[in-house]
Amino acid sequence: MNLFNIIKNKQQYWLVDQIKKDDIPIESYLHQFTQILEEWDHQGIGYLSLLMDERFESWLLQKKFSKISSIEEYIRELASLPQIDDQICWHSLSDGLLDDREFGELYDLCRFESANKNINQPIDQVMLSLKNELGTEWRRHCYYFTKDEALIGISIPHIEMGTEDEGRLFYFGVVPSLRGQGLGVKIHKISLALLKNFRANYYVGSTDVNNSHMIKIFEKNGCELRDRKGIYKIIK
Repeated sequence: MNLFNIIKNKQQYWLVDQIKKDDIPIESYLHQFTQILEEWDHQGIGYLSLLMDERFESWLLQKKFSKISSIEEYIRELASLPQIDDQICWHSLSDGLLDDREFGELYDLCRFESANKNINQPIDQVMLSLKNELGTEWRRHCYYFTKDEALIGISIPHIEMGTEDEGRLFYFGVVPSLRGQGLGVKIHKISLALLKNFRANYYVGSTDVNNSHMIKIFEKNGCELRDRKGIYKIIK
């Protein structure tokens, strides 16, 4: 049984996320993750970033992991969605109205001074990860939003790897100058509708436990708290 989702970026990094199940003993998680860790070490990958239940924290620290932060995970069924704001327009990068460089610059702007405490990679590396993880049609998943013809934010909806109907947002953000005006709630709501268009039946989102603004966005858009995990990192 697969107890972890793994995203592998060649020799640069692995992203590992624990699949929590009530009927699985702790020993099974430890055994399977030990195998993953040994394979990562054997292949000489740059670093491994892990999302895992904090009850394993002491064990992970003994394995030379560093704790980055803690996240809360929220979930929402997508069968019935609220009405979206018709004053906001959106396009995917595949529409050809914005080029890859411009989207990357907008992405970089949206993450400026973000409350997200995860690894802050150079934008070129982030864009490469985006292409590697979402595949050849990655531009179809890259959306940017405008209001009164001004760029206001981005969202990258996709189906989680290894699933058929779990909707995720690779990234979601509002430009710094327009934060605090309720645009995040509206863009997130549109993103849920976009996920439904990608045939997602439910949405899973996560944020740092201290990101009260994002938590409020989840709550306002009908998401419910599902879990809490620690973010851990080990470097080769």
